[in-house]
Amino acid sequence: MNAVWTLFRSNLRTKKVQNVLTTVLILLSTLLLATAMIVISNTQNLFSDMHSQTNGSHQMLMLENGLHDPKSVKQWWDVQQGVTASEMIPYRNLSGITHHGKEMNNIYMFMMDTPQLPITVDKLIGAQGNVGSAPEAGTIWIPTSLSYSNGIAVGDTVGFKTGKSTFELKVAAVVVDMPFGAPFTRNARIWMNTQDYKELLQPLQGKDKYMMGLRFDNYDTNTQYWERFEQQLRTPYLESKMEFESISSFYLIMNKVIGFVMIFLGAVMLLVALFTIGFTISDAILANYRTIGVLKSCGLSSFGIIGTYIAQYAFLSIIGIIPGLISSQFLSKVIVESSLSSLKTNRSELSVQGDFTAIIVGVSVLALVILCVLFYANKARSVQPVQAIRYGMSELDSNKSTRRLRWNGHHPVGFDRLPVTFVIGLRNLLKNVKGSILTLLLTVITSAVLVFGFVFLFSIHSIQQTAPSWGYDNSHIAVDVFNKAALSHTHFEEDMLSDPRIKNFGWIGEATGVIPSEPSERPGISDTPSMNVHLGVADGSYDDLGYTTLKGNNPRLANEIAIGVNVSKKLNKDVGDMITVYINGKKHSLLVTGIYQAIANMSYSARITADVFKEDHLDYSNAAICLINLHDSGLSDQVAKDINRKYKEALSAVTQKALLDSVYKEAVDLLIMPMSIMGLLFIVVTCIIIYITCRITIRKESKTYGIYKSLGLTSNRIRASLTQGIVALSVIGALLGIGVGVYVLPMLLENILSYYGILEVPLIMHWGGIMAAAFASIVSTGIGSWLSSRVIAKTSPRILVIE
Repeated sequence: MNAVWTLFRSNLRTKKVQNVLTTVLILLSTLLLATAMIVISNTQNLFSDMHSQTNGSHQMLMLENGLHDPKSVKQWWDVQQGVTASEMIPYRNLSGITHHGKEMNNIYMFMMDTPQLPITVDKLIGAQGNVGSAPEAGTIWIPTSLSYSNGIAVGDTVGFKTGKSTFELKVAAVVVDMPFGAPFTRNARIWMNTQDYKELLQPLQGKDKYMMGLRFDNYDTNTQYWERFEQQLRTPYLESKMEFESISSFYLIMNKVIGFVMIFLGAVMLLVALFTIGFTISDAILANYRTIGVLKSCGLSSFGIIGTYIAQYAFLSIIGIIPGLISSQFLSKVIVESSLSSLKTNRSELSVQGDFTAIIVGVSVLALVILCVLFYANKARSVQPVQAIRYGMSELDSNKSTRRLRWNGHHPVGFDRLPVTFVIGLRNLLKNVKGSILTLLLTVITSAVLVFGFVFLFSIHSIQQTAPSWGYDNSHIAVDVFNKAALSHTHFEEDMLSDPRIKNFGWIGEATGVIPSEPSERPGISDTPSMNVHLGVADGSYDDLGYTTLKGNNPRLANEIAIGVNVSKKLNKDVGDMITVYINGKKHSLLVTGIYQAIANMSYSARITADVFKEDHLDYSNAAICLINLHDSGLSDQVAKDINRKYKEALSAVTQKALLDSVYKEAVDLLIMPMSIMGLLFIVVTCIIIYITCRITIRKESKTYGIYKSLGLTSNRIRASLTQGIVALSVIGALLGIGVGVYVLPMLLENILSYYGILEVPLIMHWGGIMAAAFASIVSTGIGSWLSSRVIAKTSPRILVIE
């Protein structure tokens, strides 16, 4: 035991730099893995806790078109056991909002007639200001998602456009509003005083709409309730319905993406660290082969020698794991609070819990390190004392080495015909095959990670270029009509047709479609439940407006429909199948002509043409958005300003870039920090591992480099030769890593985004940035190699030769 302890202390004392860097590797691996696990678990837990605290709804019914009697719907759900129904709350829609004189684009508001609190379902939790029984006259409550993302604070005045006029109300409180308070949402419930609602909104054209939340004791049983409800109605439920999956999706999506990337990269980093530890142990055994033989001949058992390595790396692991776990608490808190800021209030911070999760990660990392050490250190058992003392290696390896030297001596093409600098670098790579393989793998991984991170961030930042692949249109300008009474469609269209700058335009509206329950064709499988889908309605050509499909085509005729990928999967429908859809209470049998992906509504949506309504002799009047394409996209800002100036009382024209930026700028801001941290960590890890492996090989070849120096080669020339060889190998690895980062890693991300309706992640290949990202891995490799060779410059040739 005393011998093991002595060797343990010797290894720590004589290999200080190598031990420190190994500890840093374990620390960084632990940091990434623990942070990812804490982020994922807390994201779900914080959402679930707030959802329970507010008695949040699992489904939100929006009765907008008068197809069902609100009182009858309310009465039926009120008497159901196991379901809690909220009040049936009246509301009106508005889409024009200003703050400090600046109009906020792409925000659609539900102006709510606030009932007396407390509300039974979806209770409002005060984040800022005082939440009483109801907003006072002249004031409103707004959700945290609207407040935090647009800088609206308590006491600010907000203006609302009704078309005919604009009215202003003062923000009295900011509230956590679960169904419409997720990050990135463009919908917001504005809670008004009842008297204000009656005076300001009810005189406007149109009728009140109604909203009601349902909370189930057991959400899994909701299908049974809906079957009975639709039997009572004697028809499918024909109005809008928002499911729990849609409510929760945007609370969870960002941290799921971040967590997935961090777990993947953390696991890769840990595997690289384990491989490096194994490489170091294998090299240490070979380098100390004769010493191990002497120790064995003196009576030290193989287990004692193995125990030395176990003690060393267990000690280093504990030193690295503890600060890694502590750091993960702070990093995960920053990520969670930034991505779930809409759940944060001034009265209570987000409570990030992760002690138990962190301990599990730490114990797992320690166990993996010990198993790795056992596996590689077990080679010490095969050391035979006599062979070790005589050859410094096994007799078999000694014979192989001798044959290799003889064979190289008779090789027809020798190193003497090549430049000295090239020969030294090449010889270093060929003689240390394991180290060269590790270097190649590491640069492949690092460049792949950096390239993938850059491509993903750049693609989200430049989403305008791939908008159709995310389910959006590809038009240049979107015109939102907020006052239909003040706009003559005929006059507006004549102006658009006469403007030489405009290439084409079309109208897009919305409707709710209900796909009724269908009996299953397979025995033992339950019937397909009825499904509410968001319908896009085009009065014009989808293709001209830039909408695309993954499969098939957009609808062109009245009997055609294109469906989202999640609708296709859930109903098992493909191009060429017929589908039954209730639209405004009318039953339609439509032919599926295409399947598309869309992040909006999680692809639980479909596209039809306005001709569907014209077939029933209906005047489709919900087309409130006109999409405009220009001959020159560079004129988008000017054309939008001209339209706004001419029709300022009826509509708002905004460029597509402004609309997309309003949604995805927040996503980019949330992704930049964790992705940058992970990229920086991999660069550091690459530098550390290359330093360790090169330092080991230099120590083994110290005598050779001493001979080179004694023959007249300068230290810098030797160091440059070694670095050039490593850099050349890393260039090959970086090129391979580009392929992995561009083609392989996005496939893993698609597995997560497929749940949200994206089967093929639309990526933009900016090759200048890709090459720069890959070059960063080459630079880190070169720096690690150059720094590791400082020992050559510091040591005299005589000492090197003697060693």
